[in-house]
Amino acid sequence: MKIQFYFFTVLLSIVLFSCQEDELYFENAFDKSYKEWLNFKKVTGNSYRYTVIGSTWVGASWETTVTVTEGEVTARSFKMTASEELLAEIPEEDLEWAESGDKINSHTDTPAAETITLDEIYEKARTEWLTKKDDVKAFFETDNDGMISTCGYVENNCADDCFTGINISGIEQL
Repeated sequence: MKIQFYFFTVLLSIVLFSCQEDELYFENAFDKSYKEWLNFKKVTGNSYRYTVIGSTWVGASWETTVTVTEGEVTARSFKMTASEELLAEIPEEDLEWAESGDKINSHTDTPAAETITLDEIYEKARTEWLTKKDDVKAFFETDNDGMISTCGYVENNCADDCFTGINISGIEQL
């Protein structure tokens, strides 16, 4: 009887201490989305295009399209829209542009999305945007056929332009 008691106590301890609280917001949804991404990646030969959208409270919005060919970023394009007054303050060459080849990342100090792959986006989601933190509201949506569409967080009590993460309006195979 004593042996059974000790065995049961050890087994219960293992179960209780090995079950840690989830470390990610939306962990199950993230895992499901990641599987969708891996399937898409396989079907497309890791060649696709995705579009990131952004905006600011002053009325400017933009979109960045990143092209990935066989797992490598091969192009990025950017376009900003805003009121005429706001656009008048921005140099015309900064409103719309495209990069490819060795010119990728030649446009700096812009709100354009990073030149990263969806593998890297999912990694940032897992290690930065969805890790549990105090005083934040987290977001995770999968409106791109089960793949990431919105992922990130907003710190509590922040008033303007506080979202840290990514908004992807579309993902398509090449």
